Amino acid sequence: MLKLRKCLDQVREYQSPAPEPTLDLRLDLNESTTGCSPRVLARIRALDAKTLALYPPREPGEEMIAGFLGIKPSEALLTNGADEAIDLLCRAFLEPEDEIIVVVPAFNMYEIFAQGTGATTVRVPAGPDFSFPADGIIAAIRPRTRIIVITNPHNPSGHVVQKTDIYRVLKAAPDAAVLLDEAYFDFYGETMMGEVGKIPNLFVARTFSKAYGLAGMRLGVLAGPEEHIAVIRRLTSPFNVNVFALECLAEALADQEFIAGYVEQVRSTRAWVQRELEKLGFQYWPSHANFILVNFGEMRAAILSAMTAQGIALRNRPDIPGCVRITIGTQPEMERVLTVLKQVVANTPVAQQVTR
Repeated sequence: MLKLRKCLDQVREYQSPAPEPTLDLRLDLNESTTGCSPRVLARIRALDAKTLALYPPREPGEEMIAGFLGIKPSEALLTNGADEAIDLLCRAFLEPEDEIIVVVPAFNMYEIFAQGTGATTVRVPAGPDFSFPADGIIAAIRPRTRIIVITNPHNPSGHVVQKTDIYRVLKAAPDAAVLLDEAYFDFYGETMMGEVGKIPNLFVARTFSKAYGLAGMRLGVLAGPEEHIAVIRRLTSPFNVNVFALECLAEALADQEFIAGYVEQVRSTRAWVQRELEKLGFQYWPSHANFILVNFGEMRAAILSAMTAQGIALRNRPDIPGCVRITIGTQPEMERVLTVLKQVVANTPVAQQVTR
């Protein structure tokens, strides 16, 4: 009888919220509601039939992104979203029964990709208020620890990790690849990219899905020591990045004025939303990303239901009691969210309302 690999028995399917026609405001996947730069759209419209008919070379794009990041082209690998970067790192470093350390709660794909290799995920709980558990990670390091994941800013809390703690982990695990997932870097501004190639076990992943508004194009980058990137490159399919992403990369990188404007809008609107949540008495965690994690307590189900009825999708976090993650949209979009939220609060008995 045909059998799949034993390690796949425990792999969980990633459950992404299904799009519904009635939901016109999607604030559940941390996508940009503003969209991409007009210069990117102009480049897409300028593509001709011949360009689309040919396999796109990845190497010119890697030279371009390396120059932008301040690293060598040999230290950069363009990927089909940051997800592929994570998958490639797991395939490159994990053997069956090896271990990957992940701070939880976390993006589920870290564990799913690791399970596909037969490795074991060691879950280290985040500290109080989602603080980074540096001591817990270091205590969890064992001879079979091969990858340690640090998400900075952290998803789903938006909490940030101090560089001193990152350096501690890097030093404590010289035989493990330390992946710094900087998917939300643009909203925070602090990075370890400058250490790529200098620290032998440091890898950094970035994505164009958030601040650049290009989630549909699936473009990411994995940066790391050139001797390891050279091997990981062998695992990629020859044309893993699509022609739209590669053709638009130059315009996306060039229009930093657009990116800066969008990031500033997110930061300003995020601060406004946090003030409104405080007025309503809801607990939230100060965020350095394009989302906020809010504790609605017993009101969570009613709030999610009311939002859905008004065409708004938020991200329920059943793994965190009472909590919902809200992507930051434009100011008018977030005013729409707060209007619904206030209506629910007005119709909810005081005993069920959460206070800080």
